Amino acid sequence: MFGLKNFGRLVALPLLAGALLVSPAEAKKNSVGGLYSISIAGFKVGRGTLSLVMQGNAYSAKVSLEPAGIGTLFTTGKGGAEASGWLVGSRVVPSKYRMASHAANLDFYVNLLQGSGAIRSMEVAPKFKPNPERIKVTKRHTSNAIDPLSAALMPVGRVQDSLGPKACNRKLPVFDGWTRFDIKLSYQETKEVSGRGYEGPVVVCKARWVPVAGHRPSKESVKFMARADMEVWVAPMGRENVLVPYRISIDTKNGRLVVEASKLRIDGAGADQASR
Repeated sequence: MFGLKNFGRLVALPLLAGALLVSPAEAKKNSVGGLYSISIAGFKVGRGTLSLVMQGNAYSAKVSLEPAGIGTLFTTGKGGAEASGWLVGSRVVPSKYRMASHAANLDFYVNLLQGSGAIRSMEVAPKFKPNPERIKVTKRHTSNAIDPLSAALMPVGRVQDSLGPKACNRKLPVFDGWTRFDIKLSYQETKEVSGRGYEGPVVVCKARWVPVAGHRPSKESVKFMARADMEVWVAPMGRENVLVPYRISIDTKNGRLVVEASKLRIDGAGADQASR
């Protein structure tokens, strides 16, 4: 019912422009600390935490996931991930990504070292079983791709574009260690939210999952995901031209999966924004 590995692949979603190289002594520091509630069909099944720090054009992020509510009846799995990298011009350039989780009596592990838009080394477990139908992941597929956690950074080129269509109009090329897929975002609306950990504007993006490689096209789960209705809400993280996920919702066979901030602390913008 609740797959931590699958959720970890999707949480995420990202890019920045105009970031300047500055020395650490001069670099402005921004941070986000968030608690997220995870529900399916209205029932709470898990909770997660997000910690993101940006200093100058460098970033580091951590996320953890564990069952909660009725989710404890279906799984004892839990896991986490961490990532770091740089914002260079209009791109997020990851350097390290590590994910480890345990679910369905299996251990999942990914360790990616990246540089100059390429995967320099990779450890993944378990590996896919050989299948002639599976679309092979090649070097071309992983070139300039981003990991799922780095994809949580949503930069825009200019501050005035951060709460409008340009915050959404992008394609995110994501590689999770097993599969390469695109998340295509498009603008839906900008609105104000309150009472769920953040008081202020969010940009609502429609999202579509597009399989690229590593998948088997005939699998029903792949077909379902490719047509599933998805939505991502993003909020400013203190620097006006960088946004982070506030709410993610995805149609699943068991009902609507919703990941939503229940507490969000934003430092570096002159004030904290938090609630219950």
